[in-house]
Amino acid sequence: MNIEDAQRIANEADVDLILTVPNAKPPVCRVMELSKYLYEQKRKEKERKKNQKVVEIKEIRLSPNIDTNDLNTKIAAARKFISKGDKVKVTLRFRGREMAHMQQSKHILDDFAETLADCTVIEKPAKVEGRSMTLVLAEKK
Repeated sequence: MNIEDAQRIANEADVDLILTVPNAKPPVCRVMELSKYLYEQKRKEKERKKNQKVVEIKEIRLSPNIDTNDLNTKIAAARKFISKGDKVKVTLRFRGREMAHMQQSKHILDDFAETLADCTVIEKPAKVEGRSMTLVLAEKK
């Protein structure tokens, strides 16, 4: 129906004419109380937020001269974070003279990602950022 008729019907019923879907052809309107409509919108938005999963990024820090047992402990922690649905950012920090041998230490991050390859996928490959090298792992779908 045309807009004048819809507005007249809304005025007779003493309620509001609300444009609900403006992008449709033709646009969709409803005859109802504005406060009731706004309340329903808030409730739907709240439901959407409740069902939404927030993914956190957990960080694990390593050093270039890490021992195998320490590395295994960090891998177990990463596996636990991944199983909870979080992403894991693995950071290899360099200090002092370690900065001169950054590329030789890249194998630590590669081994870390390879060990967790059964349950993770590399989201961002290893990249040098200042005094550290980072790698982001996410859960396999």
